[in-house]
Amino acid sequence: MMKKNALVADTEQRTGYTDDKAEYAQEATMDIFGIFTLVGGLAMFLYGMSVMGGGLEKISGGRLELFLEKLTSNPVKAVLLGAGVTAVIQSSSATTVMVVGFVNSGIMKLSQAIGIIMGANVGTTITSWILSLTGIESESFFIRLLKPSSFSPVLALLGIIFYMSGKNSKKKDIGEILLGFAILMFGMESMSGAVKPLADVPEFTNVLTMFQNPILGVIVGAVLTAVIQSSSASVGILQALSITGAFTYASVIPIIMGQNIGTCVTAMLSSLGANKSAKRTAFVHLYFNLIGAGVFMIFYFGLDSVIDFGFSGRTVNAAGIALIHSIFNICTTIILLPFVRGLERLAYLTIPVSAEEKSPLQDGEFKMLDDRFLQAPAFAIELCRSLANKMARLSQECFVKAIRSLNDCTKDNVEEIIVLENRIDLYQDKLEVYLTKLSSQNLAYQDSQNVSTLLHCITDIERISDHAVNVAEAAEQMNGKKLHFSKKAVEEMEVYGKAVEEILNRTVDAFVKGDEKQAMTVEPLEEVIDELNKVVKKHHIKRLRKGKCTIELGLVLSDIATNYERVADHCSNIAVCLIQEQDAELEAHSYATHLREEDFTFERQVEILEEKYGLSKNK
Repeated sequence: MMKKNALVADTEQRTGYTDDKAEYAQEATMDIFGIFTLVGGLAMFLYGMSVMGGGLEKISGGRLELFLEKLTSNPVKAVLLGAGVTAVIQSSSATTVMVVGFVNSGIMKLSQAIGIIMGANVGTTITSWILSLTGIESESFFIRLLKPSSFSPVLALLGIIFYMSGKNSKKKDIGEILLGFAILMFGMESMSGAVKPLADVPEFTNVLTMFQNPILGVIVGAVLTAVIQSSSASVGILQALSITGAFTYASVIPIIMGQNIGTCVTAMLSSLGANKSAKRTAFVHLYFNLIGAGVFMIFYFGLDSVIDFGFSGRTVNAAGIALIHSIFNICTTIILLPFVRGLERLAYLTIPVSAEEKSPLQDGEFKMLDDRFLQAPAFAIELCRSLANKMARLSQECFVKAIRSLNDCTKDNVEEIIVLENRIDLYQDKLEVYLTKLSSQNLAYQDSQNVSTLLHCITDIERISDHAVNVAEAAEQMNGKKLHFSKKAVEEMEVYGKAVEEILNRTVDAFVKGDEKQAMTVEPLEEVIDELNKVVKKHHIKRLRKGKCTIELGLVLSDIATNYERVADHCSNIAVCLIQEQDAELEAHSYATHLREEDFTFERQVEILEEKYGLSKNK
């Protein structure tokens, strides 16, 4: 053993390769594994942020976006709302892209959007404060509980329990949020752990000292954020690297400025292919951050050269980065908020108003079906529902006009009905295309049910307008040939028409209001209309046999009666779809059978309606 030690000592003496250098060499050979850990941590960090944001978006159910949509023109409220929404969904990029979509679709004006963009920049700072918790160091049990590495495993456990055992979509969404947060924090810890040994590697710290150049720092921050499309994520990476101790306050300030500029790339890309208003919104976001970064850096470095801030050369930690991030965005918002009109004018100078914008746009209401909203399915569904409600009202109006045309048929009336029907066809085409795109997204269970309901309902709504045209054409045929129903036939068709008008009113009201109880009143009336259809045709045959009606008039009456009955069928389909939305296990045929066989309330409603429409006398 003595000989071996002597041999080792002699070798070290000749080669100069001591135990300390051997340890350093061993660390150097492990650097590649540290890089693997860093990359893996970054991947988990970005994935966790995406999962958590997606879960928060699902659980909000489109309500956050609806708040944004109904925003008043008050800039202060816009800032507060933009900050609140961004703090919840953990992404200023997502909020800004949503706002670009609002402006593109005409839902929001540019002046309203500016306040939200400012607020989004403030709201995104909450993420950096959450991530700064990873730097907590203390022997106190309660303080250590605040460290993400302490509570993240518990959140992960709760998250997987909610996700795996949750029977409803809300519990799954909560589980998704908890899992996303735990993955995000685990990724942050992995990145910090991977770069920690690099603090003792001179080559690495030498590279980081290059960021002392403010211009280079801004460029690096902007490029990093532009690549990963998230300022929150790039700030998180900076916080993880700060554990090496190579960053000072003076070096990170330009990088953070650059990160705020780099996040504008997402909105700029989103505005490609959009209208000029949307492009102006993206430019406002860019100008806001450019002006803010310029003012902040001039102010900071200018005063530092005169006063010499004592903290500039100090090593910055994760909390310090979060503080700088917050101060910059809050101060920029306070400074530029009074100049909202100035930013708006600057955007209009960049992209002037064209002649096309001055002229009225055709089909402007369909602009709200913007592909940007597909990333927020719950809100996109609400937009589709809003258009479907208009479509339903138009279809109702169309058929009521067709019923009225039987007594007062003019060429103008018929043309008006055909124009309405063509408009309804356009609604169906636009909605079907958009809902089909929406169905391919990663939807929550309830959202998927809502999309399915809308797709089924708009088909039935469109068919009602088709039957309106059929009735109007029958009326036009009678008017052209001077044909007239007998007095008894007119009376019966008026009663039949009133019943159809009532079922249309009940159905459309239930659809627009999402009223399940109202939808349940449709099926009894549909039952009565089926009976009315039989009675009207039966009485017609009797008149035909007695020579009180011609075959030609009989064919017209039969055609109108059949269209009435089909409309009632479509109303029944819509009502059942609305009920199925609340009870997924319900089947249309089984529902109708159950009502007829077991529901005494249903039978009573049928009896009341039969008396109302004179059927009880005919039995």
